[in-house]
Amino acid sequence: MDFSHSERVQELRGRLQDFMAEAVYPAEAVYEAQSGQVGPHVPPPVIEELKAEARKRGLWNLFLPDERFGAGLSNVEYAPLAEITGRSVMLAPEAINCSAPDAGNMEILAQFGTDEQQAAWLAPLLDGEIRSCFAMTEPEVASSDATNIATAIRADGDDYVIDGRKWWTTGLLDPRSRVALVMGVTDENGERHRRHSLVLVPLDTPGVRVVRDLTVFGYTDWHGHGELELAGVRVPCSNIIGAEGDGFAIVQARLGPGRIHHSMRAIGLGERALELMVERATSRNAFGGPLSAQGVIQTWIAESRIELDQARLLVMNTAWLMDTVGAREARIEIAAIKVAAARAAGQVIDRAIQVFGGAGLSGDFPLARAYALARSLRLVDGPDEVHLMTIARQELRRHRPSG
Repeated sequence: MDFSHSERVQELRGRLQDFMAEAVYPAEAVYEAQSGQVGPHVPPPVIEELKAEARKRGLWNLFLPDERFGAGLSNVEYAPLAEITGRSVMLAPEAINCSAPDAGNMEILAQFGTDEQQAAWLAPLLDGEIRSCFAMTEPEVASSDATNIATAIRADGDDYVIDGRKWWTTGLLDPRSRVALVMGVTDENGERHRRHSLVLVPLDTPGVRVVRDLTVFGYTDWHGHGELELAGVRVPCSNIIGAEGDGFAIVQARLGPGRIHHSMRAIGLGERALELMVERATSRNAFGGPLSAQGVIQTWIAESRIELDQARLLVMNTAWLMDTVGAREARIEIAAIKVAAARAAGQVIDRAIQVFGGAGLSGDFPLARAYALARSLRLVDGPDEVHLMTIARQELRRHRPSG
């Protein structure tokens, strides 16, 4: 395996790093100021300015491997670019139109959508004109096991009628959000992994109601993590993605590349925290010298470097496997990176907060919000325990005595 950057990726990395330095990092303070002026879910104007600048620099839809829709990069090629955007995870992914949940939804529509669905929804998402959300998790069932999802999708003539309740529907509160990909049961008596389907639901459909927004560790995501009620929602049967019963398989196909993106962005988040930790430790004096002279601080810095590099190598190996043998064959490695990258980022950010002292808890530095995000990644796309169970079961099978 070879993780060296191709000539094209080297060129894209250079352009993306310049974009971060010249446009994204300076926009962070502007974003915070504008957010306070326009309200919690109205996109600050600086976002559209960054998107326009990214398009001008040729940094747009880099995540899609299908050249009809995106840059045509492999997972190995896109991974180092995703890491760079993770250094400013609130701004950079959306600025280059590679943010969740839109990226995953675009992948689904590109791979499984009909021509009509692609024209109606994929095209404006690719252009960054609208946003979307993904409605799977439910408050009344243990959604860590996706086969528990209970929202009812019932055929009625040429329509589906949908009844259910969702939450943690990221992007629901954003006024640009136009459509939800809703997972629900179309065959109550079907085989466990063939009961569910995925249906496109425009958010202006009668019966769709936003119940409330949910905060994460007290932070309000400006796209919103909404609770959603679907009461007698009627959409055409042509809104189904794939065929009835394909929902579980399509969702799993969505999560593979998505976990590469999340994991590499988490590493970028950790890298920025490590940089801040080093800067703080070398610029602050206590007990007769710089903090960086303290053995415990040096240990934290060294451990952080080891953990981030380990996580990166694991993610790159997984990306290579996905490119060469496919997501199904790489499912154990995909489960592993989902655990390892979020843990590494969280540990590094935690140490950085400790070095900053009280300042690390404040809004004056990005560490508190970064910690909340890193901690949430241990639940996003499935809790750590589910992935650990997957890995353990495979390991047990490997050592099971023959016969």
